[in-house]
Amino acid sequence: MYVSVVAAFAGEIILLQSPWLILWAAVFTTAFSVFVGVYEEPHLSHRFGESYERYRRSVPRWIPRRPDASDAAQ
Repeated sequence: MYVSVVAAFAGEIILLQSPWLILWAAVFTTAFSVFVGVYEEPHLSHRFGESYERYRRSVPRWIPRRPDASDAAQ
């Protein structure tokens, strides 16, 4: 969800060619990053415990990666 909002900002920046939107996108991207690190991840870790920790270790935070052959088999 957060990556989609940043992608929408990037599209608006390209379409409208506004330097102010670059600043706006940077502020929101920073706010998202701080919110996830300070509140969301600790809250989910407390709520779901070890299963969430396993999930965090196996899934990258912001940029998805290509699945390898072992992921496709699951």
